Formats: sequence, structure tokens, C-alpha cells
Amino acid sequence: MNHPPIALQPFLSSVNVDRLDIEKDDTYIIHQILSCGSMEAFVWLFSAYPKDRIRRVFCENPYKDYRPSRFHFVTSTLLSLGNHHIDEHNYVKNIPRYFG
Repeated sequence: MNHPPIALQPFLSSVNVDRLDIEKDDTYIIHQILSCGSMEAFVWLFSAYPKDRIRRVFCENPYKDYRPSRFHFVTSTLLSLGNHHIDEHNYVKNIPRYFG
């Protein structure tokens, strides 16, 4: 089992990094790093996973734990998702989801 480095523990705080598997726990790891990671954590993330996999996980598995500014930074700068319609209601934690 391949674990994230111990230096990422502050960003993966709900699970001990020794119990995480980079392949099996990719959705949790990717969203946690994108939503609250540092620049060093981003560097590790993009070296551990191909950008298209990070994009796919982000788009196909919404995770409602982003602050508005971080959501916009991730979608526009890190993942370059300008052409995609990503509904921030499914990602930003201070915006209620709507069902319609």
C-alpha cells in the first residue's frame, strides 16, 4: 500500500496517513488537498496523480468542503476548468445545495 507522506497529515486530518492508500482513497486525498492544502501539498498531489485524474475526481465526485475563493482558484487556476460547468452549490460549504 502506497501512503501519502506524513507531511500531508494536517490536510488529511480525519484519517491517519498510514491508513490511506493513494489508489483506493484518491477521492478523499484529492479533495482534501485541493480544498485545504498548501502549495507544497499541491506539488505532491500533481506528482502523485495525473492532472486528468485529478480533474475527473473533482468533477465526478463533488465534495462540499470548499471555501468560495479556494473553489474558484481550484477550478480556474489549478484545474483550468473554465469551459466546464461546475455547480459551486455542490462544492462550496456556505452555499446550500438545491435539488431541482
